[in-house]
Amino acid sequence: MFRLGGWSPARRLRAKFVLLALLPLLGALGLMALTVAHQDRDLAERERVLVLQTYMNARRVELRHYVDLAVSTVRPLYDSGQTDPATRQQAIQRLASLDYGSDGYFFVYDLDGEVLMHSRQPELLGRNLWNLRDPQGQPTIQHLSAQARQGGGYVEYLWQKPSSGKMVPKLGYVVALPRWHLMLGTGLYLDDMDDTLTQLDQQVRGNISATLWWMLGIAGLALLCLSVSGLWLNLSEQRIADQKLRLLAQRLVRSQEDERARLARELHDGSSQTLVSTKLLLESALHAVQHGGPPPEHSLRQALARLGDSLTEIRRLSHRLRPAMLDRLGLPAALEQLVAEWSEASGVAAQVFVGPQVPELGEEIKTALFRVAQEALANVAKHAGAQQVQLSLLADTGGPGAGPTLHLQISDDGRGFEAERLHHDPQQGIGLRNIRERMAAVGGSVEFLSAPGQGTQLDAQVPLGPGFKQESEG
Repeated sequence: MFRLGGWSPARRLRAKFVLLALLPLLGALGLMALTVAHQDRDLAERERVLVLQTYMNARRVELRHYVDLAVSTVRPLYDSGQTDPATRQQAIQRLASLDYGSDGYFFVYDLDGEVLMHSRQPELLGRNLWNLRDPQGQPTIQHLSAQARQGGGYVEYLWQKPSSGKMVPKLGYVVALPRWHLMLGTGLYLDDMDDTLTQLDQQVRGNISATLWWMLGIAGLALLCLSVSGLWLNLSEQRIADQKLRLLAQRLVRSQEDERARLARELHDGSSQTLVSTKLLLESALHAVQHGGPPPEHSLRQALARLGDSLTEIRRLSHRLRPAMLDRLGLPAALEQLVAEWSEASGVAAQVFVGPQVPELGEEIKTALFRVAQEALANVAKHAGAQQVQLSLLADTGGPGAGPTLHLQISDDGRGFEAERLHHDPQQGIGLRNIRERMAAVGGSVEFLSAPGQGTQLDAQVPLGPGFKQESEG
């Protein structure tokens, strides 16, 4: 079973995007297949009707020509005006000699249904078929006679086909010879038309099937291309993510080692030296007292002063690791102290503005925003070459459909950078990625607005709970 539970959020999101791309594609292909099948069936039906009409028209013209040929054969005898049995029999004999194809023949009946000539079924001669009915109950000879009496025309009926002995549809054409009281006609069997239409239907079904198979093949190719593209994108992004992760891990280890080296250096060069000097002063004072002399007040005062310096230095180091003011007085005061110390150390003018109604924040959010400010100010000092920096901490109630949000905004007038290029370059912009990850860890986000020569603006945003909205409205 296809499961996403073991995947990372980014991979699950990409899988959802792939599914969202596949479903419309499959739906569109399904609708196209239904449309093509419907259009093909509609076209086949119209083609069937057209073929049938064309075939029947051709058959009607053919039958009429055959009957006209037969009538022209006996026309001299008929136009002679003789109605005696001998003349009529001579005409019937001439018609009996006419033939076309294995199943093409002429027949002669008198208008009351008696069979006078039937070259394919001689056993019918002399029989009266006036009351003959086909398997559907239709009086065949009566219909033929009625059509002949009306001046001639076409009649469709069922008749036994000589070559197969089966009852099949037949199209007949008859005319009357009134003076002789005769009905002359011929017919064409239509079962070959049914065979032609059956072949046409099979061909249409084959075409529809071939079209659907082509569409299925195209769909499969599209799905394969999409899957390969998704796999390639996933592997490419995975490689980039792994490379970023390795760089971040290396930077983290390097930062830890740098911080340890700095602390060791400052402890050795500052607090350690001061404590050693204090120890020497105290030993000197102790030696003087042990030998009966007065306590050296000057040495003790120096030792006390140096102990105070060591305490101040240790407090400074602990403040740099995590400012106590962040826990005691909150984020605004800690940011003001951070900016003041940074401005003094970097020589860049900096201002801090804290807006009204900034609520009390949780430990994680305070720490994340403070570290974001530290990272951003370090980047400004290292890369921006700025002359002016402004830091703002603002809260807003949000617009329609948006909740209250806390904004930490930092802007400078430095040289700027191409944010999009740094975002996709795993070798650069590690500080910016650190900021993004810190904000994502507390459910926030960050936006960068920068361009070469136009400075940089950073806006770190953290959503606030509904309680802030109620307080601000009250």
